[in-house]
Amino acid sequence: MATGINHKSLSSYGQILRSTAQIGGSTVVSIIFGVIRNKVIAVLLGPSGVGLAGLYIAIAEFSQSLAGLGISSSGVRQIAEAAGTGDDRRIELTATILQRTSLVLGVVGAMLLLLLAEPVAAFTFGSHQGAAGVALLSIAVLFRSVAGGQLALIQGLRRITDLAFVTMLSAFFSTAAGILLIYLFREQGIVPSLIATAVISTCTSWRYSRKAGIRTTKVSLAQLKPEVFSLLQLGLAFMTSGLLMVGTAYAIRIIVLHYSGIVAAGFYQAAWTIGGLYTGFLLQSMSADFYPRLTAAASDDPECNRLVNEQAQISMLIAGPGVIATLTFAPLVMTIFYTAEFSSAITLLRWLCLGMMLRVIAWPMGFVILAKGARIAFFWTEIAAAIVHVGVAWPLVAYTDVNGAGIAFLVLYIWHSILVYVIARRLSGFRWSTANRTLGLVFLPLAGAVFLGFYILPFWIAMTAGLVAMAISGLYSLRTLLAIASPEFLPSPLRPLLARFI
Repeated sequence: MATGINHKSLSSYGQILRSTAQIGGSTVVSIIFGVIRNKVIAVLLGPSGVGLAGLYIAIAEFSQSLAGLGISSSGVRQIAEAAGTGDDRRIELTATILQRTSLVLGVVGAMLLLLLAEPVAAFTFGSHQGAAGVALLSIAVLFRSVAGGQLALIQGLRRITDLAFVTMLSAFFSTAAGILLIYLFREQGIVPSLIATAVISTCTSWRYSRKAGIRTTKVSLAQLKPEVFSLLQLGLAFMTSGLLMVGTAYAIRIIVLHYSGIVAAGFYQAAWTIGGLYTGFLLQSMSADFYPRLTAAASDDPECNRLVNEQAQISMLIAGPGVIATLTFAPLVMTIFYTAEFSSAITLLRWLCLGMMLRVIAWPMGFVILAKGARIAFFWTEIAAAIVHVGVAWPLVAYTDVNGAGIAFLVLYIWHSILVYVIARRLSGFRWSTANRTLGLVFLPLAGAVFLGFYILPFWIAMTAGLVAMAISGLYSLRTLLAIASPEFLPSPLRPLLARFI
């Protein structure tokens, strides 16, 4: 099968697949443990307990995003730039400042959440009853901030294997600790389980950041100021993005809680978790490996655009069949991952899956804005996304039901995909490749048809159509991936078998 792909592209595709396999493999392990944890929470606490856990998670994530000032993300860029110079002294200096700044910001953030526990609880739950739990979350904020600095070091150095091990080990020990705490204390164990997760993440990331061999060094005031300024300058843009992302998630949960109740909030949390499982490992691999590679090529527009198109192509080929499978098996997936009590979240899950498909397409383009350091464009893009998401979700949930939150997520990514394409086009002259336009014309209508089938066709006919679409898209993706990947990136025992698909 002729592909017209040069050796440089083959190597790049191989790099994408290798990093996706490493991060994806660790994410799959993390997902398995997450499924076990969610199943236990669903069985022990029911939809209301899942909803309560989702609200506490949203508070912790929002607080940590605010306290961290975005330096766990800007730190990746700073470390990657320092590593690109090959200057060990500069790497040590940047790493030392990054980790110390993360600790200081973590302490400040924890103190602020502790002081504001009562108003935060009143805003979230409508009373001061949850204030003690919110106050305890300040411990999680501190440890999450420290872990963020250590993970930024590992990621900036592109130690992908170590990053994968951190993900897997954190997932295993966090799940074990979380299940034990919730089993023993039921709803009162939710906050302690979140604290345990943050502590475990800090311990594992510390262990693997030490493996990098980067020594702590003395930092003078003259060296400290420019490094911290650089961290905060881009970090504030990342912080804005993080705040808007988790703040929007927090707001959507509050809207669902206010208009539909705590059980509906549990349905939303369950559907959101499942909707992001399959696409999550793709988005994580983009952040872990693609973003540093794109940053290194940011000054070369043709190279930058080639990398984006290649990443988007691989992402669509992997995500497409998975999204169609989730649309088809939504009732079974919801029951397996949670319980039959969550069947009311099936339609919501399908709406979220359509949005997730567009999210996978939009993310590679979004990284162009970050790689180019276009802070103002990045800031207003995130502001627009938050306004659209909450602005659409509010009336839809108020006048329909929790499914309105899923529709709002799809509307968000229709808007966001168009917006980031226009910005990437202006920054680098980006255009979709012919291969990606073809993939979009295959997967998006196919996913839409499967979704509509469950609305307008009898269940078993819709299920059959979904199975056929899943088989066609899966074989097409497998064949294309095998054609564009160099053979050395395939597991040797499977090469003869997989070669038949080419």
